[in-house]
Amino acid sequence: MAYSNTKINVNRGTTGIALTPEQSQEVWANAQHESAVMTLGQRVALPGSGLSIDVITGDITADWTAETTEKHVSANTFSAKTMTPYKLAAIMLFSNELRRDKAALYDECIRRAPAAIGAKLDQTVFNGTAPGTGFDVLTSATAYAMTSATAYDQLVTAMSAIGTAGGRMNGIVVSPQLEAVLLQAKDGSQRPLFLPNVNDESAISRILGARVFETPHVYATGTPNVAGFVGDWSQLRYGIVEGIKMDISEEATINDGTNQINLWQRNMFAVRIEAEVGVVVKSTAAFGKLTLAS
Repeated sequence: MAYSNTKINVNRGTTGIALTPEQSQEVWANAQHESAVMTLGQRVALPGSGLSIDVITGDITADWTAETTEKHVSANTFSAKTMTPYKLAAIMLFSNELRRDKAALYDECIRRAPAAIGAKLDQTVFNGTAPGTGFDVLTSATAYAMTSATAYDQLVTAMSAIGTAGGRMNGIVVSPQLEAVLLQAKDGSQRPLFLPNVNDESAISRILGARVFETPHVYATGTPNVAGFVGDWSQLRYGIVEGIKMDISEEATINDGTNQINLWQRNMFAVRIEAEVGVVVKSTAAFGKLTLAS
């Protein structure tokens, strides 16, 4: 039977891989560099069985006390959040000839592969559905409608709400679409409110003291479109079980949803990249969703 599936056509006409410790570290660094959640959030050690994180929901209070009178008694309040890991994975298929004759192309494919893990994590946390219980997303965060005329006031309003929730706005994730709107924002004298930083890779490096992270993976079309998030990222924790792993098989039979592809029979091999990831958020009230009109 002849297959026309494009997934098998990654060959030398269209590169081998032995991951050294340095390459494994680069795989992890590439994924982290591409993900707003992993860049701004705080990483915790996550065992495969999951993790229970204790959260202080209330601090003690002090009070004035007169001489010889009983001192004020107070206590912290606590809760616990469960972080459960779920698996993110992708399989890439290559011909042996491509690995041999197109080494530079093959190496670039491997270098870029971890970005898929970071991208899917961001898309899920910002605009997707949790893969199961014990995994938090930010879809229920309060929305703030952004235009070039209202952007500054809306960000200040979001900052105030985050402060009321006990947080501090320390990070802003923006899509390219929102970044363009922010660069159009001007004061009464038509001077830009948010200035590019020539010493930074981003068009805007900080807004109201908060770090700016630009990524297309925060954007989602809708009514309205979701174009960014603000928040106290110390309240978002993520964990990865054993880091990001890559494996190779030359003899497996791969199901792509339609066809079965026998690697040995076709002189091909498969590269599998995967990670078990968990996310918990202390309170979605410490985050805000930035939207643009449809």
